[in-house]
Formats: sequence, C-alpha cells, structure tokens
Amino acid sequence: MTHDDAAEGRTLWEPSQETIANARLTAYRRWLAEQQIFAAEGDAYEDLWRWSVTEIDAFWESIWRYFDVVGERGDGPVRSGGPMPVDGLRWFSGASVNYAANALRGSDERPDEVAVVFRSEAGGHRWLTRRELAMHVANVRAGLAGLGVGRGDRVAAYLPNIPEALICFLAAASLGAIWSSCSPDFGSASVIDRFAQIEPKVLIAVDGYAYNGKRFDRMDVVAEIEAALPSLARTVLVPYLDPAADPGRLRAGMSFADLPREGHPLEFEPVPFDHPLWVVYSSGTTGLPKPIVHGHGGVVLEHLKALSFHQDLGPGDVFFWYTTTGWMMWNYLVGGLLVGATVVMFDGAPGGDSLWRLAAETGVTYFGVGAPYIMASRKAGLRPGEELDLSALRGIGSTGSPLPPEGFTWVYEAVGRDLLLGSFSGGTDVCTGFVGPNVLLPLRAGVIQCRGLGARVEAFDEAGRPVIDQVGELVLTEPMPSMPVSFWNDESGERYRESYFDAYPGVWRHGDWIKILPDGGCVIYGRSDSTLNRGGVRMGTADFYRVVEAFDEVVDSLVIDTGRLGEEGRLLLYVQLAPGVQLDEELAGRIRKELRSALSPRHVPDEIRQVPGVPRTLSGKKLEIPVRKILLGTPVEQAANPGSMANPEVLEHFRR
Repeated sequence: MTHDDAAEGRTLWEPSQETIANARLTAYRRWLAEQQIFAAEGDAYEDLWRWSVTEIDAFWESIWRYFDVVGERGDGPVRSGGPMPVDGLRWFSGASVNYAANALRGSDERPDEVAVVFRSEAGGHRWLTRRELAMHVANVRAGLAGLGVGRGDRVAAYLPNIPEALICFLAAASLGAIWSSCSPDFGSASVIDRFAQIEPKVLIAVDGYAYNGKRFDRMDVVAEIEAALPSLARTVLVPYLDPAADPGRLRAGMSFADLPREGHPLEFEPVPFDHPLWVVYSSGTTGLPKPIVHGHGGVVLEHLKALSFHQDLGPGDVFFWYTTTGWMMWNYLVGGLLVGATVVMFDGAPGGDSLWRLAAETGVTYFGVGAPYIMASRKAGLRPGEELDLSALRGIGSTGSPLPPEGFTWVYEAVGRDLLLGSFSGGTDVCTGFVGPNVLLPLRAGVIQCRGLGARVEAFDEAGRPVIDQVGELVLTEPMPSMPVSFWNDESGERYRESYFDAYPGVWRHGDWIKILPDGGCVIYGRSDSTLNRGGVRMGTADFYRVVEAFDEVVDSLVIDTGRLGEEGRLLLYVQLAPGVQLDEELAGRIRKELRSALSPRHVPDEIRQVPGVPRTLSGKKLEIPVRKILLGTPVEQAANPGSMANPEVLEHFRR
C-alpha cells in the first residue's frame, strides 16, 4: 500500500439541498437575519465567518441568545479589558452561569429520553435517561457537599470513561467546585504531577480497569496517589474491577455506594462566567504538565457553537468519541449533553473493528476517533460500511493528528458515501477545534473545510505577516471565550504568556503549521517546532508520515531532523514494523525511493532504523521534540517525563 497523490484535493462529498436546508447552521443564519443581527449578501460561509471574527461582541452575544443559555446574562459588556486573556480580558462580566444547569436542562424537557449509553469491553452495558442522570447527579452532589466540597474546591478523579465519571463531574460543577481527571492507565507519578498542583479536597478513584482482555488492579496506585496529596479529606472508591473492593485499604477511603442514594433536590450554584470549571493538562513531556483552567461560561458557549454548527449535532443525535478521561476529547464528548444529544461512553481497547461494531449496535449518528484509528482500519482492510449496519451514521470526526488524503478516501470507499467526514484540529488549550467540518461546504480529500466561527485563525510567515495559500504558523489574532482563564498557580501570568504569546505579542501562537486556502479550507502539517528544514525547504512531519506509514510493513514511524540553527543536520527515520518483519536493504530502499518521489531528494533519510515502538504521550501524540533533544545529547530524564508517556521504555533505544 502506498500513498495516493491523486487523492489530495479531490472532492469526495457535497451537501444536498436537503442537507443544507436542515443544517443547524442554516437555522442560525436565518435567525440572525430575522433578528437583524447579520444578513450576508450571499450564501458563502466565509462571509459569516468573517463577521464572527470582526464583530466579535455581536457574535458571542448572539450565541448566548440563540441557545437561550441557562443563567443570568446581566447588563455587562461582552468583553472588557484585554486584548487577550493574559492581558486581563474578561468575558461577560456581570453574568452568572453554571455548566451543569445547561447540560441537565433536558431532564425537565425530555425526562425519559436516553442521555447516556455505556459499553465496556468487559461486557458492562448500561444506559441512563435524562431524569435518571439528573437524579444521580443530585445525590452525588449532596454527598460531595456532605464531605465539605463547595465553590472553588477541587475534586480530582482517577476514573475511566464510565457514567460515574460524568455524574461526579456534573455534581462537582453544580456546586461550583473545580473538576480534574486522569485516566487509570496513568501511573502514580504522572497523576501526582498533575493533582498535586491543584490540591484537591476529594479524590474519586476506581479499584482497577480492564483493557485489551487484561485486568489491571490499581488499589496500590490509588494509595500512592492518596499519600502524596495531603489536601485530601476523603477518597471515594468506585468498585469497578471488583465489586468487593475494600475502601478500608485507603487512608481516607469510603465507598461510592455510601454516598446518598435518593431523594435530594437538583440545585445549581450560580457562578461568574469565568469561574473555573475544570483543570486540564498539557502533555508535560519535558516538565510538570501545565494546569490549564477553563471557565464555565466560555466552555458552554464554545461547545454549544462547535457541536451545533460544526458537528451539526442536536436532539436525536447519538454522539460517540473514543477517548479517555485524560484527554480533552472526553470534555468535548460530554458537551454533547449541552446540545441535547445522547452521549455514548466506551471503556476499553479500540482493537480491530470493535469501535465500528459499537457504532452499529448503539445507533451512533456521529462517530469520533483519532486519525490513527481511521488509518489503522484502512491498513487492516476493514469495510465496516459493507459488514455492519451503519445506516444511522451521518458524521465521522477525526482529530489528534492530521488525517492524510488516503484516510479521507478510505472513509468514503469503505464506510459510506452519504456522510460528512469532519477532520478537526485544535487543542487541550482551548478544549475545542479552531478549524473543522462544515455541513454546508463540499469536502475535499486532505482538506479541513473551514475555520471555526469565532476563531480568527491565520497563517503567519516568518516575518509575522498573514499569508494565504502558503504554509505558516497557526495563530489566533483575536480571543475566544474558551481560551484558558489562567494556569493554576500562575498568578503573574508569566507561564501563560510564555506558552502562547512570546512569539507574537498580543497574538496566540498555537504551534502547528497550517495552510489556509483561498476559499477558506485548511491543511494542517504537524507541529511547527518539529519542522523538517532540508536545503531551505520547510516541511511538516505529517507529509513525511503519510508516505512512510502507507507501507504495509510499517506500523508506526518517527522522523527527526537533527539540524541546529545555521547548519543542516542528519535526517533520521525510525520505523516500527509489523510483527515478523525486519528492516532490510530492500525495504529501506523502497521507503527511500518513495520519499524521493513523493517529497523531494532532500527528504530522503540519512539513516533508517528499526525500533520496537514510537514514543507517544498518554493521549497518543508522537514525542518528536524530546527525541530530538535526546539525539543531540540531552539526558533522557531531562528530555522527557516518563510519567507523561504511554510507553516510556522505548526511549532507551533512542539514547543508545
């Protein structure tokens, strides 16, 4: 299997007139015109986008009004201070809101509708109606309050993607407490690195989990985490692996079953628009993970906008994204409740066609995964559209890394032609995507359809000037409400400023290469700080991986340019090969030949080496920069934090 140059840019899907007429974005445009807020001269999405990023206050005010956000709007301005959050920008000062009140509003409007479907590889099948979800949240809320949790306190969770995680999150949010979660596949050091920074009052944890047919007891790990967090008043144990798990093994243990079970009213603490909702974390590959704080109001507005207008989700939809609680896509998935969708939660390994089968069995209408899963399905020769009943499916989401054109083409050949593939790119930093799908626009292979409403995404050249149809730095030149309120324990804002605003004062630099096409389409080329610069030709690593990983023999790959400023270094390619395959001169020669043909002679590696695995973060991102540092002489322990990695053992191969 090789990559297909002919696939790039080819139109794969176009919306029908019926699709356009029924789109939620169409209804919003009609409402804007009826309210005399904005009426475009034509139907071009680009006109609506440009209005949303120039008339910023009017746009975000319209989102509050259009979705009838639960809360008190107040009479304060949409924005004050600024221009960016690090400069003191405040959104909707004087407003009050609560995320949980907005997520659970359907419990009154549609009480018997299914809110949550849960499946696990271990055979656990459950569902909750909106009334049942609200009842559980009310009871856990009362239990947390009884443990002394209140507004501003931190509730930390060491939980898999199970209903208890969602219930506890909404209960904490309803109190005005601040949520933070890690998946139980994180080791104790990684969890402590995160939770110790925020000093939680309560820890909610499972005794263990199952993955890929194996059972993992985590009681000792939970005890280590508990011992390292002196701020804890209680540890609430969810007996997930073993119903008889004993909370008495923990210093401050109690059972989840001992929280109140019934009869408590559902209440919501009104909090200011920018009151912290949760703390999420950067990957922490070279130091302590950055604790990123998002506010209630900013997340509510952004997720209402993104899920409704870009994923085209609403009541009646069944929304799935394969994620763990340690990745921001979990936060995005539970946002489906905000737009009235049913949320599908899955705990287990994504092996073979298991996720496609899950979609068929649960009637998923929107199926989200990381781009590597789509490419793995392609490489395995799966044909889920022919083998399974995916008739309910009308959208597929892809994120985590750039999806090459071949991945787009495979979806339409092997899954279905009457659906929209939505490649989506953004980050933990804003808990959403900057660029993504649009049901009103044609879809071309390898091209993300548009810049998101309210996201003033530009490509900057080396001089900091915006460019079109050229690869440049992805920047945001205007603020978004879901930009971090702050970093935890960063009172001066210094760490916040260094992370995003050092390169271009007043402009958010995200760290990706992007090309914005003349019609507004976008192509992401990978991280800008791991660029391949060969003979003056800059190229993102995504193009390189597209070629190498098209080979059937290659499971995964990592490319490193060791060049320093002012000198060209060596180009090193590391390949993880399929079981039973060894790197020989014949295979290496074919890889070199394909890279020479597809990219350029400058991008033929100086060396190709076989490794047992490619180092990745816990959320699946390749560790290009830490490996480059190791190759240039930085000690392994300084270049990468093993606790932030899914497979730290493979780093030793790069040191050697």
